[in-house]
Amino acid sequence: MSTGKSLFCYAGRQGFVRTRGAHFVKHGRRLYFNGFNAYWLMYMASDDSTKDKVTTTFQQASKLGMNAARTWAFSDGALYKALQPSPGCYDEQVFKGLDFVVSEAGKYGIYLILSLVNNWTDYGGKRQYVQWAKDQGHYLNNDDDFFSDPVVKGFYKNHIKAVLTRVNSITGVAYKDDPTIFAWELMNEPRCESDLSGKPVQDWVEEMAAYVKSIDANHLLEVGLEGYYGESMPDKKQFNPGYQVGTDFIANTRVPGIDFGTIHIYPEQWLSGSSEEVQAEFVGRWIESHIQDSNTVLVKPLLVTEFGKSSRVTPDYSESKRDAYFQSVFNTVNGSAKSGGSCGGELFWQVMASGMEGWHDGYEVVLEECPSTASVIAQESQKLSTLY
Repeated sequence: MSTGKSLFCYAGRQGFVRTRGAHFVKHGRRLYFNGFNAYWLMYMASDDSTKDKVTTTFQQASKLGMNAARTWAFSDGALYKALQPSPGCYDEQVFKGLDFVVSEAGKYGIYLILSLVNNWTDYGGKRQYVQWAKDQGHYLNNDDDFFSDPVVKGFYKNHIKAVLTRVNSITGVAYKDDPTIFAWELMNEPRCESDLSGKPVQDWVEEMAAYVKSIDANHLLEVGLEGYYGESMPDKKQFNPGYQVGTDFIANTRVPGIDFGTIHIYPEQWLSGSSEEVQAEFVGRWIESHIQDSNTVLVKPLLVTEFGKSSRVTPDYSESKRDAYFQSVFNTVNGSAKSGGSCGGELFWQVMASGMEGWHDGYEVVLEECPSTASVIAQESQKLSTLY
């Protein structure tokens, strides 16, 4: 049975998040997000012996005032605990794990962004979709045919429909009708480096955004972009980390049905070999340029949906160095929010529960083991809550 507090949190959440101009709104009031990524939630929730890690994570996040989480609603192919082992075929036990994630998030006042497919090969991704088409006798050139091949697009649309129309086995509410889900994400970090014109991704976003909205007009939708600029505004490419990936932040986010923009920030990877000072300058320019574009060009909200500091990549890494980096991102987001700008919040990469050492990637934040980082996060939650 749910506690009174959980019921209060869930009941207080009824109604969907909307956008009004460059802001997120709920019941007519502006809404800001301080949250985290935890791609592993469905995986852990699908096993009774580990599902408590999901509950504990939401509990701890809620205590720190966090109100958003981004996670995978995909796991494709011949994988252990795959959600979709083959096209259109689903493992009910894993789907029930995702049901549990949605249900628990609702209890603890956490909004969810659910991502529908991966650009990368982890958990299947676009390569698995292309392979499925090849297995059925279709000839495809490379993984980027994901964006244009009609058979592959059909597989992906079927997955969209399966997730959006899923009726939660715990709450009895269809995903498309559940306000706990704040937004859908078309793809985690789409890239099409075989065609830097941006046309394949642009056409795909237009088609898939329309398809999502034809099923679900309640929820917000975003592309999953890292923020790379493309050919629609060539002068903006100066803000890229020296290269393009076949996406176009401006053109992709302008698509009707795309409700807000997203950016990711990984200076240690994108500018490898450069000094920490150069990387810090890049981070500031990256966020500010996208805020400005969201304010004036797109007039849509913006979220920083991935950023972090890696213990495996950062020279002389320390928790204090990570805390300072988090604080710098928080300060930039706050500056936009306080001035009425478009940046509606941030979600760092990533939270891990205690006892998940085998999953660590260098970016993990185990909240109960990192009191200084938890304090920085709680302070950000408090600052954003005063702007509601």
